[in-house]
Amino acid sequence: MAKKRPQSKAGKPQLKDGEIPVVGAREPCPCGSGRRYKACHGRAAAQAVTELVQRPFEGLPGECDWVALRELVPAATVALTLKGGLPEGVPSVTLATVLPMAWPALRRDDGSVLLALQNDTSSGDLSRDLADTLQRALEAEPGSPVTARRVPADGPRLQDLLAPDAAFEPVVHPGFEFWVPDSENAAPEVSASLERANAAAIPTTRLTGVDAAYWCETPEKNHLRWVMPHPEEQLLDALARLHAAGASSLGEGTRLVGSFRAHGLMVPVWDLPSSMGAQDCEKPAAQFAERLTDALASDAPLTGDERRARGGLTNRQVTLS
Repeated sequence: MAKKRPQSKAGKPQLKDGEIPVVGAREPCPCGSGRRYKACHGRAAAQAVTELVQRPFEGLPGECDWVALRELVPAATVALTLKGGLPEGVPSVTLATVLPMAWPALRRDDGSVLLALQNDTSSGDLSRDLADTLQRALEAEPGSPVTARRVPADGPRLQDLLAPDAAFEPVVHPGFEFWVPDSENAAPEVSASLERANAAAIPTTRLTGVDAAYWCETPEKNHLRWVMPHPEEQLLDALARLHAAGASSLGEGTRLVGSFRAHGLMVPVWDLPSSMGAQDCEKPAAQFAERLTDALASDAPLTGDERRARGGLTNRQVTLS
């Protein structure tokens, strides 16, 4: 018996690659091939969204502060400026470190938007994930949170949505009361989330005299964590020169203990005495910034002591993201 020929799909409209939406992995591919999405156009989409972008905030004003708010700061907000202005019915857009219930974003009752920075994301491009969440928040009904989803591989990035010349000025808060303007009338689950978040928050202050340096208080000692924009190899050489010369500290009782990488940038870390507050760091940090500028300008080969200092710094380096 002759086998039946498969029915022709010639009559079914075929979508072009750029028109194919993202669907569930096991759903039929919208292109009309008859195969599951994961075995058809989902392959290229999956590869695109898992490819890691090393510096997702590169090109945005305040890149170093974006990294700090993503990795270091418990409670902070920043007013964001959109290209072309705000949509009708959206009085403001605010970046927040975290939101209650781990919501990716929230459209408040008054139409304003809060976008969370520290949530887990679905792809290797944090900027694209955040841009997708922001767009959906701008279109959400007032009074509703935005849930997480798998992001289209060809969607916009924050660099496409935010004004490139707008100031990026973080406001660090002692707690998360900015979540709810009227905390007394907040929903029970939001109040419980607020209480847990406040209990876990480490006191943190942003220095005013230098960029992207954050003091924090812990039970045993305080720390200064400073996100720097310089290329890693150049910065390591400069820090090694200062360390070998005994000029890498921030004063008596302080010590440069190492650094970590976060979103393509280096973050040197100093241990501070518990008696040293944020205000006490301002002058030493400004002085260190001057010494670092001079060290960065040097192109002389490292001495033996400087090479050993560099090796020590490299061995104590940790990658967060």
